[in-house]
Amino acid sequence: MLYSILIFGSEDQAAGWSAAEHEEVMGRHAQLRAQLSAQRQLGPVMRLSPRDSKVVRRARGQVRVTDGPYAETKEQLMGIYVVECATLEEAVAATELLNFETGVFEIVPLRYLDPGQLAPLIPE
Repeated sequence: MLYSILIFGSEDQAAGWSAAEHEEVMGRHAQLRAQLSAQRQLGPVMRLSPRDSKVVRRARGQVRVTDGPYAETKEQLMGIYVVECATLEEAVAATELLNFETGVFEIVPLRYLDPGQLAPLIPE
C-alpha cells in the first residue's frame, strides 16, 4: 500500500541549525532514501517552502488569499515522502531515521485518484 509521510516542523528552528546539524539530518534523509530505493519502495520526495506559500479560502462567496503557511502555527508542513510499505507499522518505522527535535510525522494511506503526468517531466 502507498503511504504519505508528512513531515511537520519549525521552519525557524531548521533555519537556525548549524551546518553540522543540517548535514546530520539530511544524511539521515539520504540514508532512508537509499534504503527505500534499494527495496523499490520509494516514491516522490519533496521539500516544501512554507514561507513562500499562499492560503486560499472561500467564505461567504468570496475568495481570500493570504500568506502561508497553512494556519497560525509554529509547525509547518516541511516535506513529503511517498512510500510503498506492506503495513502501516513498516511506514511508521521509516520515520525513525527522519526524527528531529520539533519533527512531527503524519502517515496517511494513499489511493490513486489520477496518476498525473509530472513524473516523466522531473529531471533525475
